Amino acid sequence: MSGPLSHLKVLDLSRILAGPWASQVLADFGAEVIKIERPGKGDDTRHWGPPYLQDAEGNDTADAAYYLSANRGKKSITVDITKPEGQALIKELVQQCDVLLENYKVGGLAKYGLDYPSIRAINPRIIYCSITGFGQTGPYAQRAGYDAMIQGMGGLMSITGVPEGQPGAGPQKVGVAVADLMTGMYAVSGILAAAVHREQTGEGQHIDLALLDTQVAWLANQAQNYLVSGTSPERQGTAHPNIVPYQAVPASDGYFMLAVGNDTQFQKFCQIAGLDEVAQDPAYATNQGRVKARATLVPLVEATTATKPAAWWLEKLSDAHVPCGPINDLAQVFADPQVQARGMVVDQQHPRAGTVRTVKNPLVFSQSPLAYEQGPPVLGEHTAEVLRKLDKDAEEIERLRAAGVI
Repeated sequence: MSGPLSHLKVLDLSRILAGPWASQVLADFGAEVIKIERPGKGDDTRHWGPPYLQDAEGNDTADAAYYLSANRGKKSITVDITKPEGQALIKELVQQCDVLLENYKVGGLAKYGLDYPSIRAINPRIIYCSITGFGQTGPYAQRAGYDAMIQGMGGLMSITGVPEGQPGAGPQKVGVAVADLMTGMYAVSGILAAAVHREQTGEGQHIDLALLDTQVAWLANQAQNYLVSGTSPERQGTAHPNIVPYQAVPASDGYFMLAVGNDTQFQKFCQIAGLDEVAQDPAYATNQGRVKARATLVPLVEATTATKPAAWWLEKLSDAHVPCGPINDLAQVFADPQVQARGMVVDQQHPRAGTVRTVKNPLVFSQSPLAYEQGPPVLGEHTAEVLRKLDKDAEEIERLRAAGVI
């Protein structure tokens, strides 16, 4: 393995998205990730389709695109952790691992002897990361948590969607499972911080990470807006609560994003748009003034941008270094020359489909480049390989398979 984390070994007992997203990032960084799945079924997301990956004959394989998005770079082994022999296998693997990642309900692994105190007794240096909906403590600790409900509970939906009083008004969730994805990213940073702590002290530790906590934490400036003002932010559609004009604006043939971030950029925009009077109006001279005058300024901007095609605006504004961009669908995203130049799609080998295309990790390391050597594994693809490293011979592996342990 290559990459900056090639010295780490991760035992991944998580499924769906938050945990698998974290372990995929660790795998991208070079860690050896062993994904534990249920025999015969595997991760739930293998079945969350269509679409499904197709084989060379054009037939659907057993793996949905959803699963492929979050499981690149891992080794899949099937173990039934409800069986004592399955629990014993996990405990043998734990002795060789640096990190254990799980997203069972609070206390869900204790009955199998796979909770943190039990695992710590086997490997005191283990970094044990638990991802739950609401954390290990608090009145909601025993509740299940899913992304969509967390977006609602955590305030994100209250600031996402068409503003009140406009057609289509109402709360909306984001188009991808951002609460899960951000929790996965916080898990990565937490695991790496714990790894540094272990290098300094020799101590492993338990990481308690909750979807709701994560959602509240990354409300960022909107949360701080509330804490400073005492007023809950409202939905602004594509607009920004603290910057104007910063939103989707109409062109004569569609929409584009205009992102004026400072007063100089606003002056340049006005020059290109022929809005000399607006540029000279003291009410619009500063961003603070423009935020206060949003209701009068935005209609002036929109009336002007609607007179010319989006391509005209994008060319003129980009040449003047006024931030702007198209509103692309995904076909346009992956056809974009910048996305292609950055190599954001990687082709990987797949035992059933021949190759599978996945989205590259956005990080580029100068001294420890990422290799993407292992595509998303088929269910149980590496069971025999991993068990052989536990000194299980072919006869023992077959016995465990016949008993339904693997």
